[in-house]
Amino acid sequence: MATSKKYASLFINASSPLCGNYRSQALRYCARRSLHPSTLLMLCALASLRWKYFPQARDGRQFLLYFKPVTFGLVLRLDRQEMDVVPYKEALSKKDQVAKMFNNISRRYDFLNQLLSLGIDKIWRKKAIRALHTLQPRQILDVATGTGEFALEALKLNPEKITGIDISEGMLEMGRKKILAKNLNSKIELVRGDSENIPFEENKFDAVTVAFGVRNFENLKRGLSEILRVLKPGGMVVVLEFSKPSKFPFKQVYNFYFRFILPKIGSIVSNDKAAYTYLPKSVEAFPDGEDFLHILHDVGFKNTQCSSLTFGISSIYVGTK
Repeated sequence: MATSKKYASLFINASSPLCGNYRSQALRYCARRSLHPSTLLMLCALASLRWKYFPQARDGRQFLLYFKPVTFGLVLRLDRQEMDVVPYKEALSKKDQVAKMFNNISRRYDFLNQLLSLGIDKIWRKKAIRALHTLQPRQILDVATGTGEFALEALKLNPEKITGIDISEGMLEMGRKKILAKNLNSKIELVRGDSENIPFEENKFDAVTVAFGVRNFENLKRGLSEILRVLKPGGMVVVLEFSKPSKFPFKQVYNFYFRFILPKIGSIVSNDKAAYTYLPKSVEAFPDGEDFLHILHDVGFKNTQCSSLTFGISSIYVGTK
């Protein structure tokens, strides 16, 4: 371990454009995996070439460099924390593209969720809501509420009111129909709203929930900062999000399904090939696990925790204000 740390330090120094928090993240990655010194030296050389021939990576934006030994070689990949994976190859912002994508698939969204996850997503939502049982929140905000599935599940907490916001009017319309059919209009309100500019005053909500939405934020830290702003002191955030399994052989099976089977089924049923090609790419780009906990902490959340679900397919993150 000490040897790995020594060469990891050499690697970090060679990659000097990495700064502060991201430098320490790369160091933790190398030390945690006890990478062989020769591997680290090779990464060091590759990183030097990266910074030399890709000067656009030195503009001061928040970048995270991480390294991944694979069976047939080494992959050096540069990921940006702002989540620049987008659904379409269009000159629109990520936010506008995500809204367009969900508008396109809104009518089939709930059906596809259950089909592609084999219904496991409902179990995940139940577990995520249970994290709020001890808090017993009276006012709940559900960010990226979509068709309102997480908001409906949160009714088990018996709150006074649940407010859901989303940038997709198509998804909200489907959610409103469900809520009206269940005669729950007095308990749940769905409104159009941007997670990075939440249209409510500070210290308003006892709890904020987000299910499968944070990886779609155009600016992750800004969205999380907005959630922190509208939370009351002592309030809690609960985030349910896809993550990347790491254990053999489930990791390999999952990756094959997620990259090849899911996009095919999703594109056939939804008639939007880009939407279900974007899904695995956005999950791959998302800083899950410890990396996301560090971001929550940097934004200002306390008592952050992560619970892995179903062999690491998804995770529940919690934090308090």
